[in-house]
Amino acid sequence: MEIDFSRKLPISFYLQDTISVANQLIGKIIVKIEKNSILAGKIVEVEAYTQSKDEASHSFVGITKRNKAMFETGGILYVYFIYGKYFCANIVTNKKNIGDAVLLRAVEPLFNLEQISLNRYGRKNITNKQKVNLTNGPGKFCAGFGINTTHNFVDLTSDSIFILDGKEEKMEIGVSERIGINKSKELQRRFYLKGSQFLSR
Repeated sequence: MEIDFSRKLPISFYLQDTISVANQLIGKIIVKIEKNSILAGKIVEVEAYTQSKDEASHSFVGITKRNKAMFETGGILYVYFIYGKYFCANIVTNKKNIGDAVLLRAVEPLFNLEQISLNRYGRKNITNKQKVNLTNGPGKFCAGFGINTTHNFVDLTSDSIFILDGKEEKMEIGVSERIGINKSKELQRRFYLKGSQFLSR
């Protein structure tokens, strides 16, 4: 895959209002380069979390050792460990000390599916059904892309993990309540690409 670095999102993109960033992330391409291996996928589902008026957000209680990355200037990763087995990756947004981030819920794998599958299933060859399930959840995405807490605070304007502006295409973006939470459940902060078979289940 040839990377067009001119399409890399600038820091100004991440400093926008968090809800706006979440909406605009749909259709963007996330790229991870590590040990000469390039992994890439289209972002098809996200959830926005803010410190203000959002009890489901990690930042709602204020800054802690775990959520410290959320309070940095937007444009870095916030990665946390959950349920003793999964990692979740978030895009930190807005200005420093705001405490906002966007959870990457699902990605359509686009490039180097063999490596993504090896990371996720321990083998390169997979069925079409397994391809659909490869990165269609926050934990699955991190497993497939080899993202863990060592990537917490990674600068998204660097050349290791970054996001590219997607090619112009007609997209219909859906909005709904977030999934799997009880607090602030009424907030319409889940954004997804309508019709995508790669959404989380």
